[in-house]
Amino acid sequence: MTATGDTVTGDADIRDAATGVPAAIELVGVAKDYQSRGRAVPAVSRVDLEIRSGEFFSLLGPSGCGKSTTLRMIAGFEEPTRGRILLQGRDVTAVPPNRRDVNLVFQSYALFPHLDVAGNVAFGLRRRGVKGRELRERVGSMLDLVELSELADRRPRELSGGQQQRVALARALVNRPAALLLDEPLGALDLKLRQTMQIQLKAIQREVGITFVYVTHDQGEALTMSDRIAVMNGGRVEQLASPRDIYERPRTRFVAGFIGTSNLLRRTVRAVDAAGPDGRPTVVLDAGVEERLSAPLHPQTGPLRAGDQVELTVRPEKIEMSATRPDGPGCALRGRIVEVVYLGTYTTYTVATHGGNEITVFWQNSTGASNIAERGDEIWLSWLPEHSYVLPESVDLPEADDQPEAIALPAAVALPEAVALPASVDPAEAVDPAAGTSTDPVAYRVSH
Repeated sequence: MTATGDTVTGDADIRDAATGVPAAIELVGVAKDYQSRGRAVPAVSRVDLEIRSGEFFSLLGPSGCGKSTTLRMIAGFEEPTRGRILLQGRDVTAVPPNRRDVNLVFQSYALFPHLDVAGNVAFGLRRRGVKGRELRERVGSMLDLVELSELADRRPRELSGGQQQRVALARALVNRPAALLLDEPLGALDLKLRQTMQIQLKAIQREVGITFVYVTHDQGEALTMSDRIAVMNGGRVEQLASPRDIYERPRTRFVAGFIGTSNLLRRTVRAVDAAGPDGRPTVVLDAGVEERLSAPLHPQTGPLRAGDQVELTVRPEKIEMSATRPDGPGCALRGRIVEVVYLGTYTTYTVATHGGNEITVFWQNSTGASNIAERGDEIWLSWLPEHSYVLPESVDLPEADDQPEAIALPAAVALPEAVALPASVDPAEAVDPAAGTSTDPVAYRVSH
């Protein structure tokens, strides 16, 4: 079975409907257990994924959710306990990492300190026997792509963190792998640089057209760069969808709470209207006097009836505030402001509702905006029903604390060519110390 967005299919060899090309990567019933004190501890529990050719795909989740273990199984550094892994339709479950057409970019970059930028990028090509003009052209082209041509003769210690990250990226891409695997490569960068690199990384991926599989715990990174996101928790995929769908229509309580900020209201179903205001089935929930709570009923929520307990989620930026009760059929709750925090681009209001919940509101600080309320003020909150989402009952998952994630590489596993040990460098291809005097550093740095 293979998860594709919100659907599941039974065909392991998923092909693009238009081109007939096999999926770049498929995980079919993949699971990974580790032995701890005589018992099996699941790190990944039956993951089914189909990653399309040329897409930017992110595995997102908290520490210990199994995302890095999943990436290591794709790379070949971990063997699945059960299931199969396919690359471009070919079963590679038992294929060693150095024979898989994928490259891995580590968070630590793993650059060779004795080689300059061009030498690091050229290393994998030399290992494959690429020489002469082709070597110079491919290295030069890749340095142009990551905007490091002018730094070709510098050593890693002379580069900033962002520049080192781009060298590692260029070295992994120069071999033209079928897929590039990235294990939190921006984690060591400061906030501003990380945000800049997110845009650059996505632009590079679009230009080269290679499938990227990106592991991160940072929701902002995943939302910024990804075509699709698999949100993992407790070794399982809780939701697989586009960034917009993940954010706007979370499938579980965990996804709603983990992605961005959500207000979760536990309420009782008063009625289910088969033909709501816009013609769609609508759930009407219990609320106080003069208050209103409703939301569209989505098929994946499952059947509901009066008396059922559900959780309603609404994002803080969807909520309006007013001093008087709003008109219209939308949702409306009363409350008192208990906290106001100014954050530059917006102000955060925390409102204690009369029903006993605390609701967070993000109020944009636009040109003509001013503080519409102060701490202690009575206020009305309102939002459109379609901006609410009724969450289905949560699925019981293993505790995340039991999921090992950072696993040391077995001693017998061979490193892929793009990150082979520097001891294997041919002395004849050593760095030319005089190369820095050239007006064309790449031509000198990459030997014939």
